[in-house]
Amino acid sequence: MTSTPAPSRAPFPVKRESALIGVLALQGDFAEHVAALLDCGVEGIDAIEVRTLAELDEIDGLIIPGGESTTIARLLIAFDLMEPLRARIRGGLPVWGTCAGAIMLANEVTNLDRPPIAAMDITVERNAFGRQVDSFEEDLDIAGMEGPPLRAVFIRAPVITRTGPQVQVLGRLRDGRVVAAREGRLLATAFHPELTPDRRMHALFAHMVLDRTPANAPASVRVESD
Repeated sequence: MTSTPAPSRAPFPVKRESALIGVLALQGDFAEHVAALLDCGVEGIDAIEVRTLAELDEIDGLIIPGGESTTIARLLIAFDLMEPLRARIRGGLPVWGTCAGAIMLANEVTNLDRPPIAAMDITVERNAFGRQVDSFEEDLDIAGMEGPPLRAVFIRAPVITRTGPQVQVLGRLRDGRVVAAREGRLLATAFHPELTPDRRMHALFAHMVLDRTPANAPASVRVESD
């Protein structure tokens, strides 16, 4: 049985005056992202934790936080959120994945025991820098971001090893490896911007959400059922 077709969207981007951004709160540092969003200085932004389909239906953008990617993948399936989230992304929902969240967005992932969301045309290598003791910080130049370099925290971080033709590389380490990328309304960062006082990445994502076209119907309407 197919779902009811989603209503048509405006043909051009429409600037929103306000937006509700959700942070997936199944596992990981979701509370820090909520606090960072509320502190990023972008007017019209509110933030909630997302654990249910009803909450997923309500939001205008989503952050998938750092944590343990295999656990997040399993919980998305266990909470019946994987397919609804994929449907919302297909409908234009802006999503930002940080660290484990970037792994979840990738089309291809090394050594993941569950399928990722597979929405972004990138390949990601998990734990590319080693164990927790190998965590480090580095200053990054982020494309299009004004001001000084962004201090980035890498904790058991992944690295983006391949980008598709429509993917824009936003940031690289000094050795050239890609750690930030964007494809349309999808944003992936290998680091943890919520762990520093610099809120520019959260402001960037907030503007991505505010600048998007009007939302489609809720995921619960658009997902096909058996």
